[in-house]
Amino acid sequence: MSEPDYYDIVRQKLTLGPLRAPPHPKIFELLKIFWDQETIKVLSYFPPVGSDISIKELAEKTGMDRKVIKKLLNNAAKKRTIAKSGNKYSLEPLVPGIFEAYFIVRADTQENLIKAAEIYRFLFKNILSPPVFDTNFTLFRPLLPTSATEKIIQVDATIQPQEQVMPYELVEDLINKRESFAVIPCQCRLIGELSGEPCEIASSDMGCLVTGPAAEIMANFGWAKLLTKEEALEYLKETEKAGLVHCASNSRGGEHLAFICNCCPCHCGALGPTKQFKINVVTPSNFRPQIDYDKCKICKTCVKKCPMEAITYSESTEPQINFNPDVCIGCGICAYNCPTDAIALVKISNKIPPKINKIGNKIFAQMLSELLS
Repeated sequence: MSEPDYYDIVRQKLTLGPLRAPPHPKIFELLKIFWDQETIKVLSYFPPVGSDISIKELAEKTGMDRKVIKKLLNNAAKKRTIAKSGNKYSLEPLVPGIFEAYFIVRADTQENLIKAAEIYRFLFKNILSPPVFDTNFTLFRPLLPTSATEKIIQVDATIQPQEQVMPYELVEDLINKRESFAVIPCQCRLIGELSGEPCEIASSDMGCLVTGPAAEIMANFGWAKLLTKEEALEYLKETEKAGLVHCASNSRGGEHLAFICNCCPCHCGALGPTKQFKINVVTPSNFRPQIDYDKCKICKTCVKKCPMEAITYSESTEPQINFNPDVCIGCGICAYNCPTDAIALVKISNKIPPKINKIGNKIFAQMLSELLS
């Protein structure tokens, strides 16, 4: 009698809400990079993502020596391919989850890091059947650039200011509510560099901003660089000038909103598929740009900076900048970078995100915390 396919058993357990690990050859390649034959056999006795298990329970289920199990699992936890909390261990989704932690810590061999990077690049550039996540699930939403309320939002005098812009829509408000900040490399652009496809907009060093206690923890481990509040704001301005979009959890805030991803459309695992496949991983903000053609000098800065290619230049009888609202996500990068202040953001809707954006029974910050702890 042949042995069970332990890799497929584990693959099926990596589902959490809208997140999946489809039975695609690339997925199996990835699992074999993360876990050898001995480890995957132990993991096949794990409960699905969302629950944990102890070494004692595993020893009873497998009949294996506890010391052997502990060594295998601690090695996997060191690489951040499983989570460890006290004497309990758990599986986590391939993305988001293992992806971020694995490339933040980079505790695996360089050969494996490169192989895993190439596979993740493939996954981000292709929609599998079934896909690695439910295409109707919204993970992120853009936060408006720094100084948005003073510079690029068109104020309607007939509406109360608090009704025009909510705190959870502004990147600056998130900064003002925190005291600790750190920068970690962008994992999406990092895998591009590892796989020989670097981003032309920004390097991986221009990465994610971590706030609150998570910033200090990551800095203490050497995974992140601490910033003061002033340095954090200046850093965000640099990312805006480069054309990167501030993406945060699609929620109204709270302690779980600790990360600001600064995303490019070519490498980001969320913004890229949103642009390429017209799916909802990043939901549009409540704002859209409005062009003042009297101020516009047709410098084409907005055309170059727009991450979604929603702004184009037309050389018709009368050259003009054109705007396509159907693909715009209302990130404000065009308005922020306009040298003549010819673009303003206008609020066109008032879609309120959920208070907490859960992925199955977890939030993203919780998954990452479990893997990195």
